Amino acid sequence: MAGKKERQRRLAREHYQRQETKRAQRARRLRTGTIAGVAAGVVVALAIGGFLVFSGNGKPASASATPTPSISAPASAPATPSPAAAAVAEPATHCAYTPNGTAARSAGFPPAKPDYKATYQASIVTNRGTVVIDLLNSKATCTVNSFVYLAIKKYFNGTNCHRLTTSGIFVLQCGDPTGTGGGGPGYKFANENLAGARYTAGTVAMANAGPGTNGSQFFLVYRNSLSLPASYTPFGTVVKGLGIVQNVAKAGTDNANAPGDGHPKDKVIISRVTITRT
Repeated sequence: MAGKKERQRRLAREHYQRQETKRAQRARRLRTGTIAGVAAGVVVALAIGGFLVFSGNGKPASASATPTPSISAPASAPATPSPAAAAVAEPATHCAYTPNGTAARSAGFPPAKPDYKATYQASIVTNRGTVVIDLLNSKATCTVNSFVYLAIKKYFNGTNCHRLTTSGIFVLQCGDPTGTGGGGPGYKFANENLAGARYTAGTVAMANAGPGTNGSQFFLVYRNSLSLPASYTPFGTVVKGLGIVQNVAKAGTDNANAPGDGHPKDKVIISRVTITRT
């Protein structure tokens, strides 16, 4: 009897370890620049030169000189943001943008002094319809400052949303003019708004390749993805058009990175991003 109980405990431990390993693999894949492919059967998510995320070509972040933004779920408990990543006091009155690789599209650097009192709304106009986002300027000032700047500079115009995940985490990743998941604006900046961050449906967050590597890539959460660690700056909330992203997700992915992780079958092209002060 004792031998049987010991065998059952051992099998239970092995099952738990396998599950933890799978969760860890998912979490590693959500970094900036590129939504890296996940191990077969496991899907992890996105990043904007800064999303949440893996490269669209399925290559890991180390495949290029500049780390690829990506998004991934944790193996066990969500990672605690490092002090450096969460050090910015909000609303920020000064932003630091530092050089980071070659810009996928020339846009320059955002102003160091943000308009931290402003209230912004962004409209992402795509071939599938328009997604409207309330930007969280009082909580992620430097991130919003960068996003607004890039939108005004037409950085996102004519770009594809290069990654869709439909298993494990549920995001559409955009913001890379190269469409590969490896492109960014040529600068990086710190994480913000991570305390208590949860990635519920409608959250808009930055993809990254680690703390302080935000750029231009971002992801839209179309279904609760609560397994994601608080590592990706939430900077907006979808207030209109979430159904557009959900319909794209229903059409599925080409599984270019792994099952349930690849390019959206229904191609999403951003024609422009317009910014409105509300």
